[in-house]
Amino acid sequence: MGILEAIILGIIQGLTEFLPVSSSGHLELTKAILGEDKMPEEGLLFTVIVHFATALSTVVVFRKDIVEIITGLFQFKWNESFQFSLKIILSMIPAVIIGLLFEKELEQLFDGNVIFVGFMLIVTALLLFFADKAQNTLKPVSFKNALFIGIAQAIAMLPGISRSGATISTSVLLGVDKSKAARFSFLMVVPLIFGKIAKDLMSGDLVYNESSFGYLSAGFLAAFIAGLFACSWMVKLVRNSKLKYFSIYCLVVGLLAIIIGLTL
Repeated sequence: MGILEAIILGIIQGLTEFLPVSSSGHLELTKAILGEDKMPEEGLLFTVIVHFATALSTVVVFRKDIVEIITGLFQFKWNESFQFSLKIILSMIPAVIIGLLFEKELEQLFDGNVIFVGFMLIVTALLLFFADKAQNTLKPVSFKNALFIGIAQAIAMLPGISRSGATISTSVLLGVDKSKAARFSFLMVVPLIFGKIAKDLMSGDLVYNESSFGYLSAGFLAAFIAGLFACSWMVKLVRNSKLKYFSIYCLVVGLLAIIIGLTL
């Protein structure tokens, strides 16, 4: 992998982790277009690094919220901060269960299934379309909503289903305030990303050599900067009901992915 390819993949990861267009789907499409030969032996390490970069960008943007969540969790008082912390934990449970029980089955879906990615992007487009039409409210995330949003996050482990798109759309369709929906969506994924990174680091499957330092650094910086931009921008877009534009985008890319898959 060259520096340019690393920057492109880093930007794609940084933008699509937060924008509701499916980061996993776009990375699969990018690999299909660039060719699997562009992905080096250190491909897993590169994936871990760009995911760490996007998680770090979330921490930077929502640093005050994260401090509040951690503080609230250890107060052991039934106040708003403690309840919000419990809701974040509750929302993580479905994805953790699915990830542990069906890890191999999920990995098989990330093996050049471009047509499948295309259909899942169309599903994402439909979710965004209906969420954009929903009326905004001032309702917070309830415990029941947190569980349903967590189920949506687990389903979004499929390539092509946008995690942020699925969780934000589910939240809005459940009647949650759009700004609160975006905030909850981004905060709930941070522990999962760091947990996945820790798991990959302990797996012993990561390969590194000194010659890869340049493109790994380039990918990290590209993903981090793009993530900062996308995370901040996305909250404003959801609040201002701009999801329909991403719905159209996902529909177009989904159809293109199906065409590309049929011609490969």
